[in-house]
Amino acid sequence: MLKSVVRAVGAAVRVSTATASTARALPLSCLTLCSPSSATTRPFTRSLWMLNSKGASSGYRPKLFTSKALNPSVSCGCGGLHTEGDKAFGAFLSDEIKEEAKIQKNKTLPKMSGGWELEMNGTEAKLTRNVAGEKITVTFNVNNSIPPNFEEEADQGQQKPAEEEAEVVSTPNFVVEVIKQATKHSLVFDCHFPEDEVSHGEGEEESDIFAIREVSFQPEGDTDWKETSYTLNTDSLDWALYDHLMDFLADRGVDNTFADELMELSTAAEHQEYIKFLEDLQGFVKCN
Repeated sequence: MLKSVVRAVGAAVRVSTATASTARALPLSCLTLCSPSSATTRPFTRSLWMLNSKGASSGYRPKLFTSKALNPSVSCGCGGLHTEGDKAFGAFLSDEIKEEAKIQKNKTLPKMSGGWELEMNGTEAKLTRNVAGEKITVTFNVNNSIPPNFEEEADQGQQKPAEEEAEVVSTPNFVVEVIKQATKHSLVFDCHFPEDEVSHGEGEEESDIFAIREVSFQPEGDTDWKETSYTLNTDSLDWALYDHLMDFLADRGVDNTFADELMELSTAAEHQEYIKFLEDLQGFVKCN
């Protein structure tokens, strides 16, 4: 009889020990998910398993997104995501491209007077001219060349007639490089269009519509500006010296007429690139 009591006590101890070891072997995450009270303490996370009703094989789960949104139909074979938002985006881009084509002034890039030869490389333009043994090059990039329209921001909410809409004009920074045959260095001018000098009203005195920001000697053929070369900043420059530098450029064909034509060329090139970007974006969204 005593042996039976001992065996019964031993069996109970082994069962209790096995149960405790099993509980210790369970990972903490399982305890958290399986605990009945965990639903009130576990922070909500937007995992696909929770958001998709198909992810819960047992029990109720909140159905925030439908299975259709998570598994969109792919009809073009690209394997990409297609949503109703993409469809609306593509329709908007189609209308935008048509409107931009209507207001496009130049289907082809305008030519520069004065014998300048144009070479385009994407958004970068290079103008070249040879004058009496000197080679003058002007380079600019149409990226970020549209100045912000502060008047439009100030008049936000007020509808303007179509004829009063401000014309979009590209005013890029440009670099003029003058190369002489007998020298190993070129004289480089970093130029820009000051915002208050781009346009003048009737009766206003004509002034330079572009300005020189910096002047430096650079090794011929180098595309990167050498920081080790002395750079003359014109902010605190004597006006007599500055006028001579402007006359130096004008004698080589870089004057107000050139600057006007450069803005026209840059505006046409920027608009072409913008329309091309919209077309590429539409094709990307629609997977054409």
